[in-house]
Amino acid sequence: MTDCRDLVRTTVEDGVAVLTLDNPPLNLVTLELTRRLDAALERLASAPAARVLVVTGAGTRAFCAGSDVSEFPTVQDDVVRKKLAAENAAYSRLDDFPKPTIAALNGLAYGGGLELAVCCDILIAGADVRLALPEVKLGVLPGSGGTVRVPRRVGEGRAKELMFTGDPIDAATALAWGLVNRVVAAGQALAAALELARTLAERPNRALQLMKQAVDLALDTTEDDAVRRTLALSEAVFRTEDCREGVRAFLTKEPPRWRHT
Repeated sequence: MTDCRDLVRTTVEDGVAVLTLDNPPLNLVTLELTRRLDAALERLASAPAARVLVVTGAGTRAFCAGSDVSEFPTVQDDVVRKKLAAENAAYSRLDDFPKPTIAALNGLAYGGGLELAVCCDILIAGADVRLALPEVKLGVLPGSGGTVRVPRRVGEGRAKELMFTGDPIDAATALAWGLVNRVVAAGQALAAALELARTLAERPNRALQLMKQAVDLALDTTEDDAVRRTLALSEAVFRTEDCREGVRAFLTKEPPRWRHT
């Protein structure tokens, strides 16, 4: 299954969906790219063939270098209605994506590009990647979830340092801070992300989805409420065909044959 639309391209093969931002040379976020990103994510979320999603940027210069500033004069008089409402809806669709998501970061991940990347569950960066929230240098703030999602990954102090200075950090620093999960050789982020995605696509699909929900609950509610609500998720996963298959395979010492149901 292939969608060759401009700005956002998607493919699905062997359970792995790849969504590529394709707005050369820096894959800037425009109003139209936002619309197409939202539509692509909605479509992939309900596609049974897509069990894991990899998000990346075309080319080698940038995963995404943020918003197209040339559009600012047309939106700044009513920025929420004209830009940020749709952008936040699309980014939240990725953050709430029901299946595991991996960002493969190449080149620059700046501003809205970094805000998009941290909507993914796992971030893999090439060694040459630079990451920044430079909005302060335009006299604005990260308006598409960065003020919420980045602190959850790196803590208050480091998030404020990124935002207050607007200066980029390198991949090694991002790894030390916990902003990314892995750093690989320059140019290898997508290959590494696909390798991990194929591994996850072989795992029982429903178990991964419910596990993701359980972890997200820990960030969105109180500890006691999260623990209580995960009991319903355990109840659901124990009723799946894949749970029965996993137990059967374990007891018979055979490889499981997952049906992803």
